[in-house]
Amino acid sequence: MSDDRFRPFETMLDEGTALGLLQEAVAGADDGELFLERRRSEVLSFDDGRIRTASYDAAEGFGLRAVRGETAGYAHSTTIDEASLRRAVATARLAVGNGGGTLADGPRATNRHLYTDADPMLQATFPAKVDVLREIDAFARDLDPRVVQVSASLAASLQEVVILRPEGTLVSDIRPMSRLNVSVIVEENGRRESGSAGAGGRAGLIGLIAPDHWKDATREALRIALVNLRAEAAPAGVMDVVLGPGWPGILLHEAIGHGLEGDFNRKGTSAFAGLMGQQIAAKGVTVLDDGTIPDRRGSLTVDDEGTPSGKNVLIEDGVLVGYMQDRQNARLMGVAPTGNGRRESYAHIPMPRMTNTYMLAGGADPDALVAELDDGIHAVGFGGGQVDITSGKFVFSCTEAYRVKNGKRGAPVKGATLIGDGATALKKIRGIGNDLALDPGIGNCGKGGQWVPVGVGQPSLLIGGLTVGGAGG
Repeated sequence: MSDDRFRPFETMLDEGTALGLLQEAVAGADDGELFLERRRSEVLSFDDGRIRTASYDAAEGFGLRAVRGETAGYAHSTTIDEASLRRAVATARLAVGNGGGTLADGPRATNRHLYTDADPMLQATFPAKVDVLREIDAFARDLDPRVVQVSASLAASLQEVVILRPEGTLVSDIRPMSRLNVSVIVEENGRRESGSAGAGGRAGLIGLIAPDHWKDATREALRIALVNLRAEAAPAGVMDVVLGPGWPGILLHEAIGHGLEGDFNRKGTSAFAGLMGQQIAAKGVTVLDDGTIPDRRGSLTVDDEGTPSGKNVLIEDGVLVGYMQDRQNARLMGVAPTGNGRRESYAHIPMPRMTNTYMLAGGADPDALVAELDDGIHAVGFGGGQVDITSGKFVFSCTEAYRVKNGKRGAPVKGATLIGDGATALKKIRGIGNDLALDPGIGNCGKGGQWVPVGVGQPSLLIGGLTVGGAGG
């Protein structure tokens, strides 16, 4: 563990002076905070037999916010000193105007730690990391002569945040992150296909670069590529679909997760706005957003406003029971914050965001769900997707999927996309597997131009009547 910790009130600012300036900024406001951050990160990538990228980045700065009603004044700087803070106060106060607000109570304190504070970048030397990437490349090529290209990457970072609240509370969090990714391209008879696998989380690199782990990841990437090498053109039409466990939860994340964030519902722009307490999904569907799972990619000891993360039930047995909230939207909606106030960095304002979003398991055997398909698709892996928050309409591409006829899984299919809308898809869930799994720790989520790490998960799901886009008949 490094002793070089981020201590802005010991090295850059006087805490008493900073608190006085923060209180000046939020005088007459409803809320606000001073968010200070230092982030260090490195990325090493190996592509086609050579190092392609070896980068290291370090950044630090602060963001000052004053909130009055629906308006927020925000100023940020890469220089952490009193002069910069005074300039930020003048900017943030523009949102407060003549004041009249009542300062909200600060978040409750917590001594919980969900992940290590050790710097993952220090757990292996640069030459050792390069050696691992070289070994992955050689191992993949030795596995199968059809491998023509290998890409592997290691990424690690340490984010240190200190949040000063107007009531004088000081909240800090040290957030590690690491990730390994392996991609392979195979070729046979002039046809090329790819596959990828990866893992990560708020933990060190040691587990990721252990030979047993990276060999399994490499084998999985190769397996997916070889599956796609024999894939047929995907059918097109409306059909029943079984989604696999784990990473396919990204469809859940996009199709309904964003629609359950507080800001969209307060403004009435979500497909789920105004439906609290109503049945919005099939019976048996329970969805949580849980930022409290140790070491997970989307977990947070505290969010970026200082609120401890929570295990929040969003849908219970098909009924909408909760939204994800930051402090501003929670106050405006008359509910409690849920620990979902997140920002990409000190240069960004917080907003309601997901952490680890997943559906609880049911009682069905996954194979039995597939056996129920007369003519459908078993979608095991997903790539990119997009959703319209207002309508809930989504489009997702499958990276691994199979045609199912008369309950029997047949040939893999290529080019399948799943098209639908979240509100309808939730009601068409006909079977929930007993095989809940979380993703391997590879997710990122974009909203309002900001990216944050997230987790997803689900059991196998049988969904009736999704539109499948493909090239086949």
